[in-house]
Amino acid sequence: MDLRRLAGGSLLCALALVPDLSAAAGKCERLIATGSPDAPPYLWQDPQDPKHLIGASADLLTQVAQELGIKIELLYAGKRAQALDEVRSGRMDLLADVPLTTTELETLDYIHPPLLENDYLVWTRKDSTLAFNQPGDLHGHRGALSEKSRMTQGFGVFAEQQLSLTRTPNLTQAFQKLLLGEVEYVLAGRYSGLAMAQTLGMANDLQAAPQAVDKPGLFVAVSHNSACNDPWLRGQLAQKMTELAASGLTEAVLQRNLERWNTQLQPSVSAPKQ
Repeated sequence: MDLRRLAGGSLLCALALVPDLSAAAGKCERLIATGSPDAPPYLWQDPQDPKHLIGASADLLTQVAQELGIKIELLYAGKRAQALDEVRSGRMDLLADVPLTTTELETLDYIHPPLLENDYLVWTRKDSTLAFNQPGDLHGHRGALSEKSRMTQGFGVFAEQQLSLTRTPNLTQAFQKLLLGEVEYVLAGRYSGLAMAQTLGMANDLQAAPQAVDKPGLFVAVSHNSACNDPWLRGQLAQKMTELAASGLTEAVLQRNLERWNTQLQPSVSAPKQ
């Protein structure tokens, strides 16, 4: 009898009874995520539990983690720059809402497709006569844009070369300039603009053109220094992001969190500094 063949067959039978060790070894049971703490309806601090972040990005990421059998916690890590540092260092595993920039590829693995798309619209006063159909229509008109806005690189170059934009420290000041007539339009996200208009009591005074001028993605990114960063996690996250993009669920989650933010405004809630 060929003992080598017998031993080989026994080994194959034994391996067939063992679970997929490569998948099991690569699976983290718990992830810590963070992101911008002042960007409703995407993410903001939970007024009932300020150590945690809530919002559309948190809801979608929690759903993804549940489907993967992983526990995830969205924690407040400070302002945007502090949150990024926490993830770069590996003290936290994921950023829930990072724009795609080449500078961060050295420290983060971006999961494609993005968790959400942040449509940037042209916001004007309701009595405005500014006619907008394409970005070139903004040429020669004074506009404003928050310094914290995260546009695509291509649109950023176009805006720098072709548009007359005043950079403001945050979206609050951009909208205030618009209402005061100091600028003719503001470039702001569809949902972040709605949240800010509600926050400032301007919802009846402002309007947004329906077509987007830019559509930067908000990606989930895994830290290179995270102990959980492995091919299994990245592959599973990419699969779930693809399923989310095809499901049409994201808009409903955004709308729900916009209403959630508006409800929280009924007591006094500080304005988001976007």
